[in-house]
Formats: sequence, C-alpha cells, structure tokens
Amino acid sequence: MKKSDFHPGHQNQHIESRIVAALERISQAFRVLLWQESKEFSLSPIQVQVLIFLLHHSEEKRKVSYLADEFNMTKATISDTVKTLEQKALITKEYEPHDSRSYIIRLTPKGKEIAGRTSLFTREIHSPIDKLNADDKENLLLSLMNIIRHLNRTGVITIQRMCLTCMYYETGAKGQKHFCRLLNQDLQVTDLRVDCPEHELKT
Repeated sequence: MKKSDFHPGHQNQHIESRIVAALERISQAFRVLLWQESKEFSLSPIQVQVLIFLLHHSEEKRKVSYLADEFNMTKATISDTVKTLEQKALITKEYEPHDSRSYIIRLTPKGKEIAGRTSLFTREIHSPIDKLNADDKENLLLSLMNIIRHLNRTGVITIQRMCLTCMYYETGAKGQKHFCRLLNQDLQVTDLRVDCPEHELKT
C-alpha cells in the first residue's frame, strides 16, 4: 500500500511527497488569508471569492450555473451565496428578457469597493514570488499549469481558462514550444495565461 504524502518518514525520502506537502501548506495559507479578509467584512470565504470573480469577469460568466462550475459547488449553494450578497446590497440581479428564471449578477458600488479591497488578500503570497529569478518564475508557472491541467482532466477541478486547455493552443513534440493559433504567434512561457478571456475549451 502506498504511504501517505503526509507520513514524515515517507515524505523525507521522496521529493514528490515533499512537493505535495508544500503545496498543501500554501493552500492552507490561501484559506487563512481569505478567512481573515472575509471576517473583516462579515462575509464568508465563498462570498468573498464570488465578489472577486464578479469584479474581474465578463457578463456571460456572471451567472449561477457558471459560478457553480467555477467553484465546484452546487447551484443551490451558489444561489444561497448570491441571495445573501443581495441582502447585503453587494450585488443586484438583472433578469434576462427571454427567460425570467435566468439572470446576470452585477456588483453594486458597495460590492465593487469590497471586491476591490478583498482581491488583494494574496499579497503575502505574492511577495516571495516577486523575489524569484526569472527562470524560477517560468519553471514554477509551467509546472503549476501542468498540475492544474492534470487535475482538470481527471475531474478534480472543473472550469479552466488557461492556455494549456485551450483549442487555440499548440505545443511542440517535447512540450518546449508554445503557439497560439488565435494570435497566430509563438508564445514565451511568460506569455502563457492561467485565466484568458478568449479561452475556448479544447474538445
């Protein structure tokens, strides 16, 4: 039986397990920072995440069904979140004329202000990344994107809008060259996007 990545003896003998454990520590840091930010505004972490998402994404993505896929939650859970945000006067619903059950979610001025302030909760994680040299940043980005692609392919996480899952993206035989057919140009690692507005899922 394979030992857990969190077993110290096993972990200390396998660098792969140490990487997994390190990623778990970082995910814990995200949870802590997000929780601290949400408490300041009397919101839950998912309410803060939804506000931040609404601030930075287009209309077609500001619907309950899309948000449910984005955050790997049920429509009922997201609907409850939206209802609470509406009660707090942070969002409004704009119902679509052809379907009275479907609506676009819009931030109110107060919602935009809180979303803008809370979206900076990652600054303590951003700080050490700033100090990495250029090659380390590129290697880290590419490695993380490959992990995300695998998790997406295996159904662990759903919606992804990054280059590696896009129909316009092509790579060389050894994965060393990157090309965007939409832009019709080669891409450097530093050009690769994790969240691209023009993303079209590769089928």
